[in-house]
Amino acid sequence: MPPPGEDVSDEAWSARSETRSDRDSGQPRAGSGLRQTLGSGVALRAEAPLRAEAPLRAEAPLRAEAPLRADARDNRERILEAARAVFATEGFNAPMREVAHRAGVGPATLYRHFPTKQALATEAFADRLKACHTIIEHGLADPDPWHGLRTVLAELFELQSGDLTRAFPYVAELAPARERSLTALAELTRRAKHHLRPDVAVEDLILLLRANAGLRATSAAARLASSRRFAELAIQSLRP
Repeated sequence: MPPPGEDVSDEAWSARSETRSDRDSGQPRAGSGLRQTLGSGVALRAEAPLRAEAPLRAEAPLRAEAPLRADARDNRERILEAARAVFATEGFNAPMREVAHRAGVGPATLYRHFPTKQALATEAFADRLKACHTIIEHGLADPDPWHGLRTVLAELFELQSGDLTRAFPYVAELAPARERSLTALAELTRRAKHHLRPDVAVEDLILLLRANAGLRATSAAARLASSRRFAELAIQSLRP
């Protein structure tokens, strides 16, 4: 961890941690000899022993290795839980080192599972976005569009009372799935238009969802109660 008051980027933090790890172990970092060789002009053939470190490269895409060991699986789940909690309270700009600290893992473990913050956020929130889309699809399947829309809003508000967060709009890889959900919500709004004020559009529903995401409470139970009450008021506000 950086000294108090020192502003260190995620990349610098990761590199510094890896350097300390290399120094403590007494082993050279992969590629360090190559840089020294290029700087000194020594023939590249002298660096042949580096090929013996090839297994290090094979370790990088851990997600492609199935199944993970039990300890690796536990680390991965802890990282995802920590990411949801950190992004929920601090937003997507929260540093990766904070996620690692909350998960109780080192930087090398974090970056081995998730090389970038984008990859971490995508994995952390993919299931939440899928849950959102399922709720909207169920609303579309309701033969009564007004009942379907009311149900969708109530369930989305309740889902948001957990850890669906401000980070959501900034995860680029989730954009296609998010767009599908917005398109479905717009269609449900169109079907229910005879039960809505004439000036209501899908953008107004998004505004209500963002307002609900900003609710604060002293406990999870209190926030859930606030979200449910806000859903009732929001639904009534849409009526003619």
